[in-house]
Parts: sequence; structure tokens; C-alpha cells
Amino acid sequence: MSTIADNLAYVRKNISDACIRAGRDPKEVTLIAVSKTKPVSDIREAMSAGQTVFGENKVQELRTKTTEITEPLSWHMIGHLQLNKVKYLPGMVDMIHSVDNMALAEQIEKECAKKDTVMNILCEVNMAGEESKFGLAPSEVKDFVKSISGFNHIKVKGLMTVAPATDDPESNRVYFKDMKKLMVDINNEKIDNIKLSELSMGMTNDYTIAVEEGATFVRVGTGIFGARNYAV
Repeated sequence: MSTIADNLAYVRKNISDACIRAGRDPKEVTLIAVSKTKPVSDIREAMSAGQTVFGENKVQELRTKTTEITEPLSWHMIGHLQLNKVKYLPGMVDMIHSVDNMALAEQIEKECAKKDTVMNILCEVNMAGEESKFGLAPSEVKDFVKSISGFNHIKVKGLMTVAPATDDPESNRVYFKDMKKLMVDINNEKIDNIKLSELSMGMTNDYTIAVEEGATFVRVGTGIFGARNYAV
């Protein structure tokens, strides 16, 4: 049975190979180890294998884990975020990947202003238009970015998407390609204070395709930690 260290080495090699195929520098891609529902012992195993960037979906779980793990790691909030939980994130996470509405952006701005800090965020885009998913429609993203570009305590760094779950990862390539194009289009608008550079896309099933199409963050959980037991 493969260890977490083995899995990390495998994923890193796949990312590197995908970068080479696409003519990219592997240093452009950050692997986020998605540790949701996984115990601290698993995170420590990944840390021992050199992993320093982790993603969590729930604020309460993140708070519990960061109380136990005090080493300087980079934590990313990648799950849907409730307004009443935002106050815990300034100073705890380096980036929020799931901003998709004005109320949430305003709440992040407010809580970061209280702590005199700036939060890096990504705008979540529902590229495939799935009813079950959160995120802005692609056609809404440009105006949303414009509407929050003047906030002093938010830095819009790029876009995030959750592609459809599929048995054919190749079928998600079109969404990753369109995400890259959307980022380029928004940058071409030359919006004040906005220069998007990050694309958070690709998970265990399709991260190599996402890398080939320009991902700068890939979010891999099962591929590193194994299947999750949601009954726990």
C-alpha cells in the first residue's frame, strides 16, 4: 500500500510531466494538499514529505487543525464560505478560493479592515453551469471583479473553478481552457488594481489536464491522502 509520501511524489511527478508537455516551468504550479476530513497525523506525514500548502473546506475544521499544528504552513480556504465564519480567517489563511458574491466580498473586506490586513482571494466561477455547484457564471465575472476592485483589504489574485465529476477527465479540458481565456479577457480590460495571475483548477481526477491548460494551483486530496470517509 502506498504511503502519503509516495502519493505526493507521484502527484508532483505528474505535475512536472504535465508542465513539460505544455512548455511550462513546474515552479509555476502550487500543489494544494486537500486535507479535509483527514486527521492531523496525515497532515504531519505530508509535512514530513515536504508539503507546506494545505486546503480545507470548513472553517471549524481549519480552526481545530491550526490549533494543533503551529508550524508555519500555507493554509487555503477552498470550500463554500458562510458569512458568519469569515471573521476567523484573517491571519489564519493565505487565500480564500471561493468568493462568488458581493455579500461575501464585503464581509471579507470588513473583517480584514478590522485587523488591518489584506486577504488574497480568487473568484469562484461555475464554468460548466452546474446547478449543484456554487460560483459565478462566466458572463458575470468581469463585472464582479470590477465591483470589488476598489476594496482596500481584498486582493483579487485570479479565478477558481470546480470542474464536473466525470469518468473522462479529458472532457473537462474545455472548461480549463475557457477559464484561462476568461482570465486573459479580464486582464485585457485593464481594470484599476486588478492583475489576475492565479488559476485554481484541477483535482485528483483531472489535475494534469488543468496544468496543461494553465492551472497555477491544483487541489489534490484523494490522490494524496486516499479516499475519504464522510461518515466519521
